[in-house]
Amino acid sequence: MLEGAKLIGAGAAVRTMTEGSSNTSNANGVPIPIPGSTGIYEDHPGLHPAVDERVVEYQAGIREQMSELMRMDGEHPEVVAAAERVHGESDNIAFLQGLLEDLRAHGRESEAFKYGVPNDAPLPGGGNPAGSSGGVDLANGNEAGSSAGVDLANVDDAAAAESPLDQFGIHPILDLNIGEYYVSFTNLSLFMLLTLGLVLLLVFVVTKKGGGKLVPNAFQSLVELIYDFVLNLVNEQIGGLSGNVKHKFFPCILVTFTFLLFCNLQGMIPFSFTVTSHFLITLALSFSIFIGITIVGFQRHGLHFFSFLLPAGVPLPLAPFLVLLELISYCFRALSLGIRLFANMMAGHSLVKILSGFAWTMLFLNNIFYFLGDLGPLFIVLALTGLELGVAILQAYVFTILICIYLNDAINLH
Repeated sequence: MLEGAKLIGAGAAVRTMTEGSSNTSNANGVPIPIPGSTGIYEDHPGLHPAVDERVVEYQAGIREQMSELMRMDGEHPEVVAAAERVHGESDNIAFLQGLLEDLRAHGRESEAFKYGVPNDAPLPGGGNPAGSSGGVDLANGNEAGSSAGVDLANVDDAAAAESPLDQFGIHPILDLNIGEYYVSFTNLSLFMLLTLGLVLLLVFVVTKKGGGKLVPNAFQSLVELIYDFVLNLVNEQIGGLSGNVKHKFFPCILVTFTFLLFCNLQGMIPFSFTVTSHFLITLALSFSIFIGITIVGFQRHGLHFFSFLLPAGVPLPLAPFLVLLELISYCFRALSLGIRLFANMMAGHSLVKILSGFAWTMLFLNNIFYFLGDLGPLFIVLALTGLELGVAILQAYVFTILICIYLNDAINLH
């Protein structure tokens, strides 16, 4: 482990918290290369916001454990130096987790603690090692001889692990550093690529050898159903244009609907990831489409497009207020479009997670009454899963029809 500390510490640029200045070595004096390195500090998480938050949490946890084991305040320079010496300000999550578990499990007898306070130095803060007479066994969270102790650190970790929001966490799969920029391939990126690949595969299966079959199979029927559905939506919602001009917008709307539909449905698969449950994804999609619709409006009407903000027949004294209100309302379309999709997907998945966790807990309480009582929450979870499946399809439809309505307003100035 100590060799691992040196190796991983050698890959991290460090500004020691005791000195607050840049350095070319880590806390234990191992030289490190500055170019392309990534220093992460538990006191300064904003220095590298792109890195997984667990890095900051684990480093802070190591420092907290060192503080408790050393019987000193966490801000004491000796505690800070010892914690830095242990984790080397590494950003390797597995390494940091191993250090923290070692400290919690073995206390002052752990390799991590002995490495942080080397050379058999007298223990700072006095007191006895964990497990000795009168000492505090921080690994078990209780005083020696006590049976009612609580491991607050492990309780916090358990509570965090059971959080229904954990399913929306973005975790790096492949870390990349390009110069001063941190680039990572995350689970979010992976499932977006899987969605794209699934759609392309479906289209390829249907259109191979130059076209579909005269008698459609299940895949071709699905593609034709989606195609006809979106085409009818465009024809019904967008007026004032000939069919050929109107259908120029059809490919963009079809791709948007198909992408959202498959992302939402993919999120219903157990142990998968719901891409549309993240606000930045839905916001980026809604704003890009909203900007495109505005450009279409200006291309078709020029500066006359601004008349959209002032309805006909409005008294002149009220015109400035109405223009301001209409402008705010128009701009908030993009925001509401993204929030609606994000909020529905996140709320539904969180509710299913909460109730399924409750049902799972009741199932393993080794009590016949709890087991029978679990049937109620279990049926509710099944019903909510069916409801969430409907919401996944409905939200893709709502997003698409609102795009058509906004596009119709931009073209016809309604």
